[in-house]
Amino acid sequence: MNKKNIFKSWKLIDFRIFLPSLLFIIAICIPFSFYESESLELLNAIFDKIVEVFSWGYIWYTIILLGAGLYLSFSKYGNIVFGDPNEKPKLSLFEYASILIAMGLGSTIMRTGMVQWTQVANNPPFGAAAGSQEALLWGNAYSMFLWSFQVFAIFVMAAPAMAYILHVKKRPLMRISEACRVIFGDKFTDGIGGKVLDVFFLISILSGAAVTLGLGTPIITANLSSLLNIEVTFGLTMTVTIIWVILFSISAYLGIEKGIKRLSTINIYIAGGLALFILIVGPGVFILDYFTDTVGHLFNNYFKLSFYTDSVAMQSSNHIKSHMIFWFAYSATWAMLHSVFAAKISKGRTVREMILTYLLAPTLLSWVATGILGGLGVHRYLTGEVNVLDIVNEAAAPVNVIPDILNTLPLSGIIIVLFVIVSMIFLTTTLDSTTYTIAAYTSKRDMSKFEPSRNLRIIVAAIITIVALILMQIGGLAPLEVISGMMGLPIIIIQFLTIYAAKKMMDQDKAWLYNVRKK
Repeated sequence: MNKKNIFKSWKLIDFRIFLPSLLFIIAICIPFSFYESESLELLNAIFDKIVEVFSWGYIWYTIILLGAGLYLSFSKYGNIVFGDPNEKPKLSLFEYASILIAMGLGSTIMRTGMVQWTQVANNPPFGAAAGSQEALLWGNAYSMFLWSFQVFAIFVMAAPAMAYILHVKKRPLMRISEACRVIFGDKFTDGIGGKVLDVFFLISILSGAAVTLGLGTPIITANLSSLLNIEVTFGLTMTVTIIWVILFSISAYLGIEKGIKRLSTINIYIAGGLALFILIVGPGVFILDYFTDTVGHLFNNYFKLSFYTDSVAMQSSNHIKSHMIFWFAYSATWAMLHSVFAAKISKGRTVREMILTYLLAPTLLSWVATGILGGLGVHRYLTGEVNVLDIVNEAAAPVNVIPDILNTLPLSGIIIVLFVIVSMIFLTTTLDSTTYTIAAYTSKRDMSKFEPSRNLRIIVAAIITIVALILMQIGGLAPLEVISGMMGLPIIIIQFLTIYAAKKMMDQDKAWLYNVRKK
């Protein structure tokens, strides 16, 4: 990248929204990093109060979003095509689903699939005894519930409005403010109000990307430490981070077709191979039995979990009660990123195809991953090979028990290598999608006709990396994680606005009559 290209790329960035977002993150995180314990105490107190007051609201928010998604999918709006109805989608359904899976799950599924059940089993709901058979079923059932229809409804339900303005309206800027133009009008959208919406979006995405890079790294370093018999140091963390940066920068630079699509589809095959490998060399029969029990337990209690606030318990609490609302709030922070990226790759898809693919494909894969990884951990606990629950209670981070579980398998070195590869590619596909989306969002180019500048994608990747490394070094990721979760509350309002905007635009255009595929 020569100086001329760098200068040209910088000129493509809309600094009116990019610079305030970046400065806000720096202004918040640096002081908090130097007073981490005090800031964490303050931020956690604020967030806990939000959770306490709005638990019911977050639950109804996810239910309403899921209902809205099903309504748009199966009503007259479901057949509306994003783009020319006669033009076929560039991506096959498998490629499309693979990208949405990689974007939606990321490396987090490798962590929650393996160890999330332990936190529920140690502190179970509904009066179950800690470590009991019932607690073990609740553990994996809740891990599956984390990655199911409500969460993916959060991720996708701003996408119809974004896809409509980009592929049908052919608006040049792929921004939240543009999606809300039909509601607020030109004066608000082109003025300070529109800029505030766009800045708020970028703050949530930039902070979320830095947190994801920082929190994803321990999944890799813990397994590398076990495999190579070395200590986890900042040097190792930095090395892993730099390798990740190179991977997602290259992928983002190559774009959707040559980079993101190929990585996503390749990783589905590698993940499938890892799953089969564990079933064959590990306790396959137990895992399949436990998976069946867990799915049955989840189906029997899905509505109970979906509406769970444990209000009559008053002062007592359990892991599900405290964690579920945080999970919904944290997912809301990422909602706009997922929706904007899904909108970009959905040209030629119908409303129904977009929403149902995002609701079903990641859910199915996450349930299988949780069933296999969680089943392996539970088996090792029940047989006494690894005292998983005690280790998790004593460990600084639950991911530290993952190598202990994997090392009980035959050919454990190969399995750990595959586990690291899948985790790295999952995080790479999340971050290259993030980088691509931020570059597209901040670009002055017409996104209905062009891709974001390749050099601009590299610049964005570099900024995310620098912020993440600085925060990891000075210990500022924890406050940023809490801030990301807190930002989910105002995002909810924006989401509902975009759903209303999508319906209003389609109604004004009578798109269910004119923008559908001919039978």
